[in-house]
Amino acid sequence: MFKTKHPLMMKKEKVCLIINPISGTESKKNIPEEVAAAFDQKKYDLMIRITGYPGHATEIARQAVKEQYRYVLTAGGDGTVNEVARALVNSDTTLGIIPFGSGNGLARELDIPMDAEKAIDIILNEHSRTIDYGVANGHIFFCTCGFGFDAFISDKFADEKKRGPLGYLRNILESAVDFKSEEYAITCDEGSLTERAFVLTCANASQYGNEAYIAPGASMDDGKMNVSILKPLNALEIPQTTLQLFTKNIDKNSKMTTLVTQKLSIRRARAGVMHVDGEPVETGREISVEIIHKGLKVLVPLEKKKKKKREAENIFSSLTRWFNE
Repeated sequence: MFKTKHPLMMKKEKVCLIINPISGTESKKNIPEEVAAAFDQKKYDLMIRITGYPGHATEIARQAVKEQYRYVLTAGGDGTVNEVARALVNSDTTLGIIPFGSGNGLARELDIPMDAEKAIDIILNEHSRTIDYGVANGHIFFCTCGFGFDAFISDKFADEKKRGPLGYLRNILESAVDFKSEEYAITCDEGSLTERAFVLTCANASQYGNEAYIAPGASMDDGKMNVSILKPLNALEIPQTTLQLFTKNIDKNSKMTTLVTQKLSIRRARAGVMHVDGEPVETGREISVEIIHKGLKVLVPLEKKKKKKREAENIFSSLTRWFNE
């Protein structure tokens, strides 16, 4: 499937770049040239592939693992990153991310720059970290899987043309009042409870993406998930709760309960939608979720940088303006 430029030079490392041409809003037409120019051709053999249909990225990445590629890079959004990463779990092939999506949840969580040139520089540093991943009824996720309102929003947002944090925020505000919460029976090693929840999220990472932090205390390498259970909200509570979500303070909400566990089972009244890393999927009444410890190698910055507050401040300003209109 893959042909290298110099097949006799076996010591050269093999790298595959997978590009989703339709994800996000920015053009990727210059990415092949930029990546090709960045990699030393004496050291690396680079193969560039363009996806043509859902699941294609997984097929390409799976073949790259089979052929012992050292790195598989992805230029796309959360869906493309998930497609590629799920093929790399528990392998020696390392993921590199050039973010081009609307949410960019995994990239943001790992402090990978949103600027393509800077993201490529991170890849060239070849500094990797091994992170956990989750499995929910056979579906792999790296940031979050969820039920309730976040699954409802992901289903609605899937066909939304205007994306980004403000579009996501607008969907929350316009839909929250009419959403009907469900009751969930939750069982884990730490105990069990039955709760009616507006949001039920199993978080391997602290955020959904778009700097929306549903589990501020979550870690991607502790072997556990933070389960965020938000009780039903009334109309007056929605603006403040939304603000807490975008300012990393949702854990201070009086209606939030957090469990920390490695695995759990969820039972609900009826089958329906759940989301895995923002992608809606239909699943049954009973759901099993677990975290697999240290299962994915990914290229990350050498040092963790402090999060910039500018985007959150912009969201706050927009939220305040809408409330006052």
